[in-house]
Amino acid sequence: MDHARNPYSPGAGTQPPELAGRDAILEDVHVALGRIQRGTFSRSSIFVGLRGVGKTVLLNRVREIADNKGFFTVFAEAHEQKPMPDLLVPYLRQILIKLNSDGSINELARRGLRVLKSFVGTLKVKARFYETLDLELSVDPEPGSADSGDLEHDFGALLLAIAEAARSRDRAICLMIDEIQYLGEKEMSALILALHQVSQRNLPLVLYGAGLPVILGLMGRSKSYSERLFSYPSVAELDKEAARKALTRPAELLNVAYAPDAVQAILDKTGRYPYFLQQWGYETWNAAQSSLITTSDVEVATKNAIRQLDESFFRVRFDRLTKREKDFLFAMVGVGGVMQRSGDIADRLGAKTTSIGPLRSQLIRKGMIYSPAHGDNAFTVPLFDDFLRRQIRGNSDMASTN
Repeated sequence: MDHARNPYSPGAGTQPPELAGRDAILEDVHVALGRIQRGTFSRSSIFVGLRGVGKTVLLNRVREIADNKGFFTVFAEAHEQKPMPDLLVPYLRQILIKLNSDGSINELARRGLRVLKSFVGTLKVKARFYETLDLELSVDPEPGSADSGDLEHDFGALLLAIAEAARSRDRAICLMIDEIQYLGEKEMSALILALHQVSQRNLPLVLYGAGLPVILGLMGRSKSYSERLFSYPSVAELDKEAARKALTRPAELLNVAYAPDAVQAILDKTGRYPYFLQQWGYETWNAAQSSLITTSDVEVATKNAIRQLDESFFRVRFDRLTKREKDFLFAMVGVGGVMQRSGDIADRLGAKTTSIGPLRSQLIRKGMIYSPAHGDNAFTVPLFDDFLRRQIRGNSDMASTN
């Protein structure tokens, strides 16, 4: 079929043509944002799930909803080596500038800029961006506000000042942080405390985040009251009906149909994970010879989909690992099962359980594995174990030919 008409969109965070199975989550978003606009408390939310389930897609949809409701929106992606101030300050500055250019002079909006200048002035590492920002802000710092040098204290003062400025202009703010598990514990603690202070005053600011399952432990360790401030919607693989709809509906709109056994074959091969459904749908469309997609088309598409995933989705994560980290993951595959005990992995590596603890922690920090329960390990990337098995087979084939 015509490749240019292919409706599927495999890609990181790319909006699928049919966002199926997430209606309940999005309805909660509409309600929460509406309450925040009215000055009524509503918990912030963090979407929790493995990679490939569509957490970033949901965050992008939250941004659309918030934009349509007239919120100031901030969309940022956390990085392992990027401090939270570097992540958020540029966007918070933009909001304050807009609040200060919104008609008449407003003292709370002006004060927000002064507090921001105080906050920037206390950062221990002053990059060129902050030096430029310091010159750009045509105000004096606010003495005694956000200038202690303690991130937990100062970030709360900054967020309060910005939220108060927004309320004074009858505006609301929606912060969105993707890959939120990469924030450090001190940064997470500062963020939670700031949101707690904001919620206590019913200020119009809310956070939506997306993170791997490890975020649940990180939040709990940071502040014991985080469970009262946040909801944690679980974003998992789609149920059968939603997966079927996500796959077939885009094709139906272009007068293309799937044979029932072809649909089932794709659902089985993808585990009903949204990212993989898009990849298989894309490759199957390109492989199809007619407007009725068959299992023969799926067989051809599967080879192409696996090759594409191995070269990009899986490979980019695998290549970030050290040899010892790769050996740990290969040992997980050797143990088998959905979850693997740390003791069994250590046995495969010929090591003591205690000695592999630091290695395990490194892989958790890199977002490759998580701990569903004490002593258990599982991959954060669906189908990654199959990728590793292909690497093992490839290495075995190379060794046999040498």
